[in-house]
Amino acid sequence: MRRKDKEITDFGRIEEILKREKVCRLALCENDTPYLVPLSYGYANNTLYFHSAAEGKKIGILKTNPTVCFEVESSVEVVADPLPCNWGMKFESVIGNGSAEFIEDLSEKKEALKVIMDQYGAPYTGNMKAEKAQTIIVFKVEIIKVFGKRSGF
Repeated sequence: MRRKDKEITDFGRIEEILKREKVCRLALCENDTPYLVPLSYGYANNTLYFHSAAEGKKIGILKTNPTVCFEVESSVEVVADPLPCNWGMKFESVIGNGSAEFIEDLSEKKEALKVIMDQYGAPYTGNMKAEKAQTIIVFKVEIIKVFGKRSGF
């Protein structure tokens, strides 16, 4: 990171951001074309969990290239100033990468869905019927590298 003074070096703080926020932007690549999609997610134990419809562009890309980059941002505010060149942003962000892996096992899929529901403060009873579980895709991204940045605090 170029600006070491803005780097979040405390992994606990990075985890707080990942546990608190509600949208994760997932970057994928198909051939030489990047594709970025905002997703609902859950975070636990250095792993991001996502759910999806069984078909679509995102799933098609992940099946051929599971390598991803992700971004989560927090506390974003514009910092105004009378001088236009002094405007800035207050924010915290987490960026990292990993590899997506589809979850096929029903009990592991239910646990992943519980993590996602916990992210939003909603109880998950685990009473998903097997036929419903077959209609959705659940995948995880174990984080390989991660760093945080903060500005304006």
